Amino acid sequence: MSPTIADTLFINGRITTLDRAQPEAQAIAVKDGEILAVGSDADMLRHAGATTTRIDLQGRRVLPGLNDSHTHLIRAGLNYNMELRWDGVPSLSDALAMLREQAQRTPAPQWVRVVGGFAEFQFAEKRLPTLDEINDAAPDTPVFILHLYDRALLNAAALRVVGYTRDTPNPPGGEIQRDAQGNPTGLLIARPNATILYATLAKGPKLSPQDQLNSTRLYMRELNRLGLTSVIDAGGGFQNYPDDYQAIQHLADAGELTVRIAYNLFTQKPKAEKDDFVNWAKLVKPGDGDGYLRHNGAGEMLVFSAADFEDFREPRPDLAGTMEQELLEVTRVLATNRWPFRIHATYDESITRMLDVFERVHAEIPLTGLNWFIDHAETISERNIDRIRALGGGIAIQHRMAFQGEYFIERYGARAAEQTPPVQKMLAAGVPVGMGTDATRVASYNPWVGLHWLVTGETVGGMRLYPQRNLLDRHTALRLYTEGSAWFSTESGRKGLIKAGQYADFIALSDDYFGVPEARIKELSSVLTVVGGKVVHGQDEFKPLAPPLPTPSPDWSPVGRYGRLAVPGAAKAAPQGSAAACCAAPCGVHGHRHLFAALSRPPVSDPGSFWGGLGCGCAF
Repeated sequence: MSPTIADTLFINGRITTLDRAQPEAQAIAVKDGEILAVGSDADMLRHAGATTTRIDLQGRRVLPGLNDSHTHLIRAGLNYNMELRWDGVPSLSDALAMLREQAQRTPAPQWVRVVGGFAEFQFAEKRLPTLDEINDAAPDTPVFILHLYDRALLNAAALRVVGYTRDTPNPPGGEIQRDAQGNPTGLLIARPNATILYATLAKGPKLSPQDQLNSTRLYMRELNRLGLTSVIDAGGGFQNYPDDYQAIQHLADAGELTVRIAYNLFTQKPKAEKDDFVNWAKLVKPGDGDGYLRHNGAGEMLVFSAADFEDFREPRPDLAGTMEQELLEVTRVLATNRWPFRIHATYDESITRMLDVFERVHAEIPLTGLNWFIDHAETISERNIDRIRALGGGIAIQHRMAFQGEYFIERYGARAAEQTPPVQKMLAAGVPVGMGTDATRVASYNPWVGLHWLVTGETVGGMRLYPQRNLLDRHTALRLYTEGSAWFSTESGRKGLIKAGQYADFIALSDDYFGVPEARIKELSSVLTVVGGKVVHGQDEFKPLAPPLPTPSPDWSPVGRYGRLAVPGAAKAAPQGSAAACCAAPCGVHGHRHLFAALSRPPVSDPGSFWGGLGCGCAF
C-alpha cells in the first residue's frame, strides 16, 4: 500500500515530541492540518509527492506548540494596541522615558495605559514610579498604570477625566488615597479586591471595531512569536458575552485565528450570577465551535462572593458568609447542564470552603468527567489536593509568584513561600496540572518567563523562592505547558504532543530549550510557529514563509513604536542619555546588546529582543 501523500514535510529538525512511545524525531509529515506521521527524515520522505511542500527545520529544536491554560486573550486583544507594555523593561528610568514619549504621541481623548505584566522588582531601582514622576512625564495626557492587582497609579489628567474628587466616596472593596486636604492623590488601592481598578480602567476610551480587529490580530501574532499555539481564555471583569466576543468571532468566521482558543464565560452580575449561567446555558454549550474557537464552560468567576484576590500586600480576605449558598446554586446549574467550570482561588482557606460546596453537589450530581478545576491555588494543602483528585478535578497554575513572591515572603515568610504552589505534590497525587500566565493584567504573557520560574524558582527580581526539591525538570515543566494544559479544555489526545492524529501545532526555537543555561530559558522565542499545518510566524531564515504582519492601527499605537513593529526614525523622540536613546548599551543582566529600542531603531533580526509589546526582554 502506498504511503499517504503529505501536504507539507518538516525535515531536519531535533524534535522533542513528548510522546513517550517516540520521544525524539527528525521530521514531521502534515496533512489536512493534522500530523500524519513522525519519524526520521528518510521515513517521512516516503510521504513526499509532487504537491508536497518541504520545509527544512535547519537543525532547530522543535517542540509541541505551547498552550496557556489560563490567560485573557480575548480581552487583551481588544486592548493590546492601546497598551504601553513594561514587561521586561530593565529600569524605571527606561519605563518613564517610554511613558513620556508615548504621552507626547497619544491624541486626546486617548489615555496612555500600562496595564500589568511587570513588577517593581524587575527594575534596577526596585521601586514603582512616584506620582510626581508620572505627572512630570505626562502633564496633560491621562495615564493609568496598573501594578498587579494591588494598585493603580493615575496622573492628574487621568483623575480629571475619571471624575475623582474630594467628594468621591471610596467604592466598596477599594480605596482612593487622599492627601491631607482630602483630595485624591492618584493612587487607587485594591482593598480587598480589584473592582476599583477594573472599574476605573473601564472609564477609558475603547478602540474602534476595526482597530480592535487589528489589535487582536497583532496580539495573536505576538503570542505566536513566543511559541503559543493554544490558550484557554478565562474571561474577565467587564468582558461581557456576547458583545465583547464579536471581534474574536469575526476573526474566527474569517479563518484568521492564529491561536486556538477555548473560552470560559465569566459572570458579570454580583448577586445575580445564577441568572447569567442559566441564560448562557440556553445560548451555548461546551464544545460548541471548532478546533480554533470553542466554548469551554464557566468561570473563572462563578460567584463574586468567592473571589479571594491575591494582593499579598494585604491580609488574606475572608470570603462572605453567603458564598456557600450562592456557589451551591451556580454549581448545581453547571453540573445539571454538564458545563465544565473553573474557579479563581488563591488561598487554601478559600479552597476548603469551595470544596465543601463541590462535594455537596457531587453527592447529588456527579462532577466526575466535567474537567472542572481550581485556578491559582498558591497555598493549597495536601488534603485539598486529594479532595480535588477524588472529585475528578484539576489545578491550573500560573507564575504569579514570579511577580509578587517578594510580597508573599514579606507577609508570610520564606518558609511559607517554599511551595507556592506545591506543584510537585499535585503531580505526585495524580491531579491534572496545566501551566499558564494569567496574562495580561497580572503577569507577563511570555510563557518562557513561566517556564524559567518552574525550573529555577526565581522571581523576575532574581529572588529564589523554592528549594531544589520543589523545582521541576525541563521536560516536566514543558509537559505542563503542552499536554498538561490540553486536559483543561477537554482536548487531551488532540493537542500537546507531536504525534500522528494530533493537530499540527508545533514550534522551532531560537535556541535549544534543553541546552541553554537556566538563566536563558526566559530569553527563548519561536523562529517558526505552525498552527494547523500552516506557518503563522517566521523569523530569520523562516521569515519568508510567514504571512506579513498587519500595520498597527491607530497610528499612535505603542505597538508600532516599542515592539517588533517599531517604525524607523523613532529615536528622534527618545530622551538623551536614556537607554532608549542608546541602542549600544550592553544589558547589565545578560550582557547582550540593548535592543530596547524600538525607540531607537527599526525591527531587528534578533528574535529574543522584542516581546511584551516593547523592545527589550533583557530584564528577564
